[in-house]
Amino acid sequence: MLAGRFATSSCRRIKAQRALQWRNAQWRKHSHSRAPRKQPPRAYRAPCCCTLNPAWSRRYSNEQGSMNVFDRKAKRIQKNRAAAAPNAATYDYLKDEVASHVIDRVCDVARFFSVALDVGCGRGHVAKHVTKEMVGSLYQCDMAETAVLSSHAPPDVPSYRLVADEEFLPFPDSTFDLAVSSLSLHWVNDLPRALREIHRVLKPDSPLIGAMFAGDTLFELRCALQLAEMEREGGFAAHVSPFTEMRDMGNLLTRAGYSLTTVDMDDIEVNYPSMFELMQDLKGMGENNCAWNRRNYLKRSTQQAAATKYEELYGKEDGSIPATFQVLYFIGWRPHESQAQPLKRGSATVSLKDLGETMASKLKPSSES
Repeated sequence: MLAGRFATSSCRRIKAQRALQWRNAQWRKHSHSRAPRKQPPRAYRAPCCCTLNPAWSRRYSNEQGSMNVFDRKAKRIQKNRAAAAPNAATYDYLKDEVASHVIDRVCDVARFFSVALDVGCGRGHVAKHVTKEMVGSLYQCDMAETAVLSSHAPPDVPSYRLVADEEFLPFPDSTFDLAVSSLSLHWVNDLPRALREIHRVLKPDSPLIGAMFAGDTLFELRCALQLAEMEREGGFAAHVSPFTEMRDMGNLLTRAGYSLTTVDMDDIEVNYPSMFELMQDLKGMGENNCAWNRRNYLKRSTQQAAATKYEELYGKEDGSIPATFQVLYFIGWRPHESQAQPLKRGSATVSLKDLGETMASKLKPSSES
């Protein structure tokens, strides 16, 4: 009975193959008499070697060819999650410290600012240090709606909150007398555009005073993770986001149209019991990595190896580990005719050579004595 079934199935298979061969022969026989089929016009397509992988194409924006390094949607989710946590205030220590330094630079400007803008306000770290003697009214904006709703508002200064992206500020031109930004612009994809947007909403002869992570921030964590992954998995991925260098910030401010620019850097070192507490605090701050090329998981064995490497390379005698946060402070002014302007070339009345000879003649008797 099984042999009969196999014979029947083989006969059916042979008949199907013959029917297919006959149909193909009929198609070849009559294909030469048919009119050529008119193909619809096609759009130009680049060769395969020039076509971008979808994972790479989303890293570049279609406008002006600017880099798209960070996943802004993921960053908004991270900041909202951090702001909605019941113990969110526990992780504000670093951002409050940097915001106090930003306000110190605002106080160095002997001027009263009628309308001020806080770009990337977060939970209102800058607003905690604002007083009525300094600012008349304060506008707070951030792309994370939960962070904006939970942001601190100064009790004696009228404040207004709104959800807005740093790259697309919804304000008219020449609106604010002061713009501040504390630890927000290092997550912006198009930093030159964000600086130009702030420049646009500032009034002439008004400053931008801000701070952002830069340079070798968290270099200890980066090195420990790379060494552990190379040892355990034979390669490493990017777990710490890229940061702007100090030498580039001055050029970016100048290109955006600012004058009288000032850039300085400060290192803040925070000690933690282990690498895991550091990563937990970064998550609580909303400072998780959100680069497109980030790795979404890390093996437990690799994490343990990274923690061991961290302690071996950078551990202190008391058992703690340091984490370095390199903060870049910058100041730029929107140009105005009342500001100090450089003299024209060739207008100097004193030669540097003569000045050098004069200084040498004055220092010569003192050296002989």
